[in-house]
Amino acid sequence: MKNHIYEYRKFVIGGIALIIVLCYIARLAFLQLSNEEYKTRADNNAFLNNVIFPSRGVIYDRNGELLVYNQPAYDIMVIMREIKNLDTLDLCKTLSMTREEFDNRMKTIKDRNKNPGYSTYTQQLFLSQIPSEEFSFFQEKLFRYPGFYVRERTIRRYSTENCAHVLGDVAEVSSADVKRDEYYEPGDYIGKQGVERSYEKELRGEKGVEVLLRDARGRIQGHYQNGAFDRKPIPGKNLTLSIDIKLQQLGERLMQGKMGSIVAIEPATGEILCMVSAPSYDPHRMEGKQRGAQMLEMQRDPMKPMLNRAVSGTYPPGSTFKISQGLTFLQEGIITSSTQYPCVGGFRFGKLKLGCHAHGAPLPLVPSIATSCNSFFCWGLYNMFNNRKNYQSTQEAMTTWKDYMVSMGFGYKLGVDLPGEARGMIPNAEYYTRRLGKSWSALTVISISIGQGEVTLTPLQIANLGATVANRGYYITPHVVKAVEGGNVADSLLVKHFTKVEKKFYDIAVEGMRSAVTGGTCRAANSLQYEVCGKTGTAQNRGQDHSVFMGFAPKENPQIAIAVYVENGGFGAHYGVPIGALMMEQYINGSLSPESEKKAEAFQQKQINYGTRER
Repeated sequence: MKNHIYEYRKFVIGGIALIIVLCYIARLAFLQLSNEEYKTRADNNAFLNNVIFPSRGVIYDRNGELLVYNQPAYDIMVIMREIKNLDTLDLCKTLSMTREEFDNRMKTIKDRNKNPGYSTYTQQLFLSQIPSEEFSFFQEKLFRYPGFYVRERTIRRYSTENCAHVLGDVAEVSSADVKRDEYYEPGDYIGKQGVERSYEKELRGEKGVEVLLRDARGRIQGHYQNGAFDRKPIPGKNLTLSIDIKLQQLGERLMQGKMGSIVAIEPATGEILCMVSAPSYDPHRMEGKQRGAQMLEMQRDPMKPMLNRAVSGTYPPGSTFKISQGLTFLQEGIITSSTQYPCVGGFRFGKLKLGCHAHGAPLPLVPSIATSCNSFFCWGLYNMFNNRKNYQSTQEAMTTWKDYMVSMGFGYKLGVDLPGEARGMIPNAEYYTRRLGKSWSALTVISISIGQGEVTLTPLQIANLGATVANRGYYITPHVVKAVEGGNVADSLLVKHFTKVEKKFYDIAVEGMRSAVTGGTCRAANSLQYEVCGKTGTAQNRGQDHSVFMGFAPKENPQIAIAVYVENGGFGAHYGVPIGALMMEQYINGSLSPESEKKAEAFQQKQINYGTRER
């Protein structure tokens, strides 16, 4: 009789054997097709992939003057598994480092949290950016240090002491950079600030590689298959900035010993002609291995020299904001060019009093701009917010008001091609309801009509207001890069943004700004060579007021629009107007007259005592 138990056992044993064979096949397939570890080990025994870094694109100013260039440097690389019989003390002496520094560096390389791409079979960065003069001594003794290799690269150098906030700098990638973009490996360099950061992909180029063949002892025998698998690096693209470096240098001279910003824009193109943030720093401080220590020192400085106040600083715009208010009131039919409002030492309504300086009254819009009358614009806002023919409620009126402000480039980022841009603050009805309840009124928020209260703008936005008035109703997104090698800047930066106000009303605002220069608060900006239009601002502050100027020139076919903001500088006419006048003269004429040069020297020496303060 047949025993079925033994018959079943045969199938069970066969099945187990089959499963074991399939497991082996699956494991082999995984190792050969999916897992790169063993392939990498084998390849690194036979090949050395030598990365060739492309030259980073250089940077010029608008007139072709070289601002940033490259200089040869070297990285020292190490393959851990190839280190044998290393004379560590001799290596440390050659590289001018201590044994402790050597041990710490090796520990960091092996730490997979700090160096996610660590492998004993691949090159790891040991030291970076070794200058040529230091490298030559090491190269003579390289044969003594098995496992150590040299990789050529370049480091950034600057031909100017100016424009640090715009140019930016480069530094070693962080672990976050490596995770974010597979192009980078530990030890690579990336733009950290300024255009170096915002145009990183254009500037960096594409890496190349040499596949070198090694013998059984690890010695290089030459290119694998005569270089058939080598890939040449693609150099980065050069940038031409819209910055005029001579104008930038003058601006930084005039702002020495002061805190604030100067921004100048070419109205017809949106190109930023200068962008000064004071205090600033010499970009040479960010070169090479000294960058970390220099950056830490500046970060601890209470005057914040690394802060780009032009795009990241937000301030009350003061009376420069009145131009936007007058335009809004005209377009909404709240006033006409002949409407007059009283000024009895300022705006007065019941117990509410908002002061003003002495001038004739009542006045229509143009002389109100020229004399910077607070009362006129307070009455305009009051009448707009209480107009029940146009708006059903104060909240609806304020929503309309905010829409005008946003159309003029306020309350949101303009989209400048630099990192760190702030949006400023334009309050809306919901903001006040949330803070004050439903009982707020035009009188509660009246100070926003003169650029105070909750309203804040960046110096870039104030300069853009000047460019918008100069263009009679539109602006082009401000940008600092004029052209990228092989093409122009992105089309998105060249779009015309029209405001909600008609051109005919801008003509009235221009007349007001011209009157401010010929006989109002901006008389110090007047020129016999070209017609200047301007508006002062004295922005209230907890300490000394801020000095502000916004203007453009010439009146017809304007070449430059400018904003000057000097923290704690007092009246707009004290610092803002004279500095703005000198900057416009430099750009329009190409140089300063001897008399103006003396004024520039005086302002360079004229400093504001801020004391030591946290900001």
